[in-house]
Amino acid sequence: MSDDDGDTNRKRPNILVTGTPGTGKTVLASLIAEQTGLKHINVGDLIKQHKCYDGHDSTLDTHFLDEDKLLDIMENVFQECEDENIGIVADYHSCELFPERWFDLILVLRANTEILYDRLTERGYSEKKRSENLEAEIMQVVLDEAREAYDVEIVHEVMSNTVEDMESNVERCRIWLNQWTANNS
Repeated sequence: MSDDDGDTNRKRPNILVTGTPGTGKTVLASLIAEQTGLKHINVGDLIKQHKCYDGHDSTLDTHFLDEDKLLDIMENVFQECEDENIGIVADYHSCELFPERWFDLILVLRANTEILYDRLTERGYSEKKRSENLEAEIMQVVLDEAREAYDVEIVHEVMSNTVEDMESNVERCRIWLNQWTANNS
């Protein structure tokens, strides 16, 4: 087998775009999918669509995730895409809950706190929720989680402050995808 973990014979890779809320995950994943032919999966939308939650935290105005339900649904989606020879680019603000075998590249988006503050304010985040997310970005919580959950070779920290950053990240993914395809054909 030509892939690193020997777990699959996939012909198309899977990418996870992760990062603190407001770093541009959904925008980047959409652009990558659009330019590479990978299927975009917005995990947050999947959670809402299939009601993958166990209650609500009114303080942070967020639902408690039912991880087992989500992972069962995603396992089916990944299998269908693999059967159809379609790669996936998924986006979600957390990464450690996903099996390592699912992804070939993890992009952890980072943003300057001033830019992130403005983005979260525009979304109408409460002061508490905004502060919690800014602290998570400062403490690089998502990056550390990614480095602990996946082989550090596939985890890449990329900036996501400007349109130019996004364009550069899409181009880097396109080049990486071409190389992955060449190495795994």
